[in-house]
Amino acid sequence: MTAKVDSPEAMAFAMELADVARPIALKYFRTPLAVTSKNDGTPVTLADQAIEAELRRRIRERFPDHGIIGEETGGRRGERYTWIIDPIDGTRSFVSGCPLFGTMIGLLSEDEPVFGLIDIPATGERWVGDGRETSFNGRKAHASDRASLGEARLYTTSIDIPDPADLERLNRVCSRVSFTRYSGDCYAYGLLASGHCDLVIDFGLDPYDYLPLVGVVTGAGGAITDWQTRPLRVQSDGRVVAAATQTLLEEAIRILD
Repeated sequence: MTAKVDSPEAMAFAMELADVARPIALKYFRTPLAVTSKNDGTPVTLADQAIEAELRRRIRERFPDHGIIGEETGGRRGERYTWIIDPIDGTRSFVSGCPLFGTMIGLLSEDEPVFGLIDIPATGERWVGDGRETSFNGRKAHASDRASLGEARLYTTSIDIPDPADLERLNRVCSRVSFTRYSGDCYAYGLLASGHCDLVIDFGLDPYDYLPLVGVVTGAGGAITDWQTRPLRVQSDGRVVAAATQTLLEEAIRILD
């Protein structure tokens, strides 16, 4: 039977992991770097692989009975606890010299997100949240109180949506908000947690892309679900909506649906 993990201890360990990942990412950032494509066509570099390998090693050493799910080497769910690793979220940003890539780390208890972390190595910014409170570089972070879609500042990672129906649904929301910004990956969710944008809509995400976001967004007072307002879990379909308020989330989903 897996022993219960103390959440503050695990969060402190996650921050240690992010401290390890940051210099590895910066070692490779804006250097000549071979980029290969995975089976799904997404890019991968030595930096992605080196970060994940080191974080896996440290997690296995500290919590040998925990599961690990990572972007680069998959993994398994644990009997009770599972660590989620995205070594470089925004690899396209990373390989093109854009500093807005991040490392994401999260912990699940069974299927429930316990906390999440977003670290932006190139800018030195870090959000950590456990669903009750979120900190940004050590200070409490607050989402905005925006409740009106017409006033909302929206981020969406891309318009390269393979499903035309999903693109049409997204465009309906874009036509109603104050303005839309593209790209950002995990950084957009950090901006939402700090009140700088109000709405993020994504699609085609994997568990390591969205599960670490849950604690960060909700701890800052925001809301995050799939496109049907269902809680995000490992088995979710990869369509994600995050909003500064529950009212704004529900209004956005009414338009999406």
